[in-house]
Amino acid sequence: MKIKIILTAAGFALCPALDAAPLSVSTAVQTQPDPASPVIAVLKAGSEQPAPSDKAGPPPSGWSAVEVQGPFEGYVKNKDLTKQLDVLPGANIYMAPKEDAGVLAVFEKGDKAAITGLHGIWTQVRLEKTLVGYIRTGPAEPAAVPVAPTAPAAPVSAAPVSAAPVSAVPVSAAPAAPAQGSEVALSQLFEGTLASTRAMLEPRRPYHWQLLDASGKRIAYVDLSKLLLTEQIANYAGHAVVVLGSISPVKESNDLVIEVVGFHLK
Repeated sequence: MKIKIILTAAGFALCPALDAAPLSVSTAVQTQPDPASPVIAVLKAGSEQPAPSDKAGPPPSGWSAVEVQGPFEGYVKNKDLTKQLDVLPGANIYMAPKEDAGVLAVFEKGDKAAITGLHGIWTQVRLEKTLVGYIRTGPAEPAAVPVAPTAPAAPVSAAPVSAAPVSAVPVSAAPAAPAQGSEVALSQLFEGTLASTRAMLEPRRPYHWQLLDASGKRIAYVDLSKLLLTEQIANYAGHAVVVLGSISPVKESNDLVIEVVGFHLK
């Protein structure tokens, strides 16, 4: 009898080792057991397969529920924040700052989230939580990272048009202002260090904040008036950030200003 018990225990001890076999291909972890559901993480080929989870109940055939440890980047509506800027329990954490984005998780009491960016009516947060996701286990249809649809090919007769990417703005040099009389200002991405313009014994500047390059030289002022939760801006001072906005000249000066519609820590 003792020998039988020992062998049985040894068999159970081997099960986790078998489940933890390295993944042979990159595997997508999705929010639901549905190929069309959002991907919350991608497990690289060769990484250890996560242990199955039963927290969400038994998954459908062909799927395995697993636990994925955070942190995760997500977005919450500003209305779902308290006056102390804490996320309200029950609030949806979205995967992108838009209504039709997939829901990453529902914030629960005891969860931890730190604000990492502001995007108009949305606040970007880093969620410290372990989530339950799903991976395909069926041999006929292995899990794969969803590929974004490509644009239809241009007609053969169409002449190719080359254009610089909108986000390609060098940090080391001041960006160019739009030509005088331009009526359309395109949003661009700018990188630099956020710094205050207010200092004792210094003349008052037209804007309270500015973006500096690596040498400490001002790239441009930043106009943050379109952002909500502006009381949180001071927390980003001295940090490298990426801002999204349109740039224009400051009246009666040689300076530039970026009208910011969103930003986050770099």
